[in-house]
Amino acid sequence: MDEKPKSIWKKSWTGWRGLLLGWLILMAVFLVCLLFLVSLTGTPAAKSGEELRLLGVIGVVVTLIFLLAAFIRWLCCWRNVKRSLFALACFATLTALFYAEENWRGKRAWEKFRHEWEAKGEHFDFASVIPPPVPDDQNFAMAPVVASCYERILDKNGKRVNDTNVVNRLEFDLGDDYGYRTNGRGNWPSGTMADLKSRLELFAAQTNLFSVPSPIQSPAHDVLQVLGKFAATVEELRQASQLSESRFPLNYDTECPAAILLPQLAAMKSSVQLLQLRTLAELQNGQPEKALADVKLMLRLTEAIRTEPFLISQLVRIAMWQITLQPIYEGLAEHRWSDAELVAMDAEVEKMDFLTDYKFSIRGEIGLHSGIVEYLRRHPGELANMTSDRDQGDNSSSAPARFFPDGWFYQNLLRSSRFMVLYYLPTVDLKQRAVSKSLMRQADEAFGEEIRHITPYNFLERVLLPALGSAAKKFANAQSSVDLARTAIALERYRLAHGEFPDSLDALAPQFLEKIPHDVIGGQPLKYRREAGGQFVLYSVGWNEKDDGGVVIFKKGSSSEVDINQGDWVWRYPAK
Repeated sequence: MDEKPKSIWKKSWTGWRGLLLGWLILMAVFLVCLLFLVSLTGTPAAKSGEELRLLGVIGVVVTLIFLLAAFIRWLCCWRNVKRSLFALACFATLTALFYAEENWRGKRAWEKFRHEWEAKGEHFDFASVIPPPVPDDQNFAMAPVVASCYERILDKNGKRVNDTNVVNRLEFDLGDDYGYRTNGRGNWPSGTMADLKSRLELFAAQTNLFSVPSPIQSPAHDVLQVLGKFAATVEELRQASQLSESRFPLNYDTECPAAILLPQLAAMKSSVQLLQLRTLAELQNGQPEKALADVKLMLRLTEAIRTEPFLISQLVRIAMWQITLQPIYEGLAEHRWSDAELVAMDAEVEKMDFLTDYKFSIRGEIGLHSGIVEYLRRHPGELANMTSDRDQGDNSSSAPARFFPDGWFYQNLLRSSRFMVLYYLPTVDLKQRAVSKSLMRQADEAFGEEIRHITPYNFLERVLLPALGSAAKKFANAQSSVDLARTAIALERYRLAHGEFPDSLDALAPQFLEKIPHDVIGGQPLKYRREAGGQFVLYSVGWNEKDDGGVVIFKKGSSSEVDINQGDWVWRYPAK
């Protein structure tokens, strides 16, 4: 006959049962004491809180002691140890298989993509976009006046130094924030001319920096007098600009390409801003020959960083070009250029090709991203430096990255490179000389979909690619301004020859312009019409792909800064 099961209260409370019973009894006693103390004491809230926290800590310690005792008792059983070792061996095997599979799959996918596109002429390693060395005696960047802008932190081999004795001769303090749309500099996209009187008043208010003649003879003359303090440096720059090559000594050999320093960018832009003001004054002072020489120097400085494979370098070049355009624009508006000067100017402006530069910058970013991802694969602990955590002094996100499989980095490199090749590069068609807004819209939509959910395969793609979304628009606007400027130069040459502007742009070719540029947006002819008072309006339909009749839209809250996302991109002179 089967024996009836014993009551739970009659079972032996030894081993696990004893430990569990002891822990439960101790916790019950602890809870009763805690409640008794809370109800009995009349202490202030703060003191009661401290006592409660102390009792809580005691409770946690006691619990940990019992858990530790239970674990030691469990470990003393050889059968449990064998099971644990087997489980650990299984876990280690599965982990090794997981890493091996992820690494193999990620690298295989990346290599397959890379070989496929390299066969089509693309390159993905950072070394492929590094500009070749040039002889020092032909290198603009090695001229002493130019070298002064980087030798404080870089030697002529690109290595880091800290030479506080070096004086940056290309750091021109013009007494403002270098904003070329403020303080009387003018803004050609909005049809605003420079106000040198306003600029002179700014100089006069800063006696620690400038010595302004009194009384004022003429704003243009006096501005040139004030800027005379920089004349020697400008002439040294002009001599250096005669050198045929330009390659700044950047540390392209650094392990992480993102750490490459670019001190030359601020110096080149600062130099162009000084020359802009000087050229505007020369034009208004009746010195177009000197103004043309300074325009050529501005264009040469803009080209000095053209071979740098960084998107930021190309965007700075675009800013420098827009600064250079202001004196060109004003000289045309005031009919200050002769035909010979216009021919020489057009020959220099024609060299500006921002559509080709867009392709170059995207390929530069592909190589740069490849170098960055490879660096992070070898040093995953540096991943936090690619996120906003760096700004907050929090590197906690780098800890998990140390355990990422290499295959995840290859998958991220594959995704970012594939996206740039399939979406960003085709946005510009060099044969048709056009930029496709629809392709950029598709790229933006595809990118949003691709990073909608963060995965191990796109966590770097989310960081590296967003800055590229608006690049095509900026390059398109820059190329449009080149085409508008060249067409405006041809229109002025026609006016000089015939006494008035033509009825249509067709009259310009081939005498004044070998081939009339078309609109880079959509590929249709540029819009042109004559207006009353012997003026004209010339424009591209702009990024919204809509003919707004030559209307310029300003950014919200501004009366001078043009919003290139809306309205037309217009070349129009102020009404007289």
